[in-house]
Amino acid sequence: MIQPISTQAGMMAATPRQGRVAAVIVWGAAGLGALAVLAAAALWFRYGTTVFFEMISAGISACF
Repeated sequence: MIQPISTQAGMMAATPRQGRVAAVIVWGAAGLGALAVLAAAALWFRYGTTVFFEMISAGISACF
């Protein structure tokens, strides 16, 4: 008789430990993103738009 390729026993859900690690990674990335946005806003208010855009363009031109 033909058996199905995947059975219910073969399909296991993610363990709670894997879910916790994934949540820590997501929250860490979100925290770093928020920190980058706050740093950009702080530079904007400290140096003004002209100097801020000059720093950004200098950084981009240094990459290329």
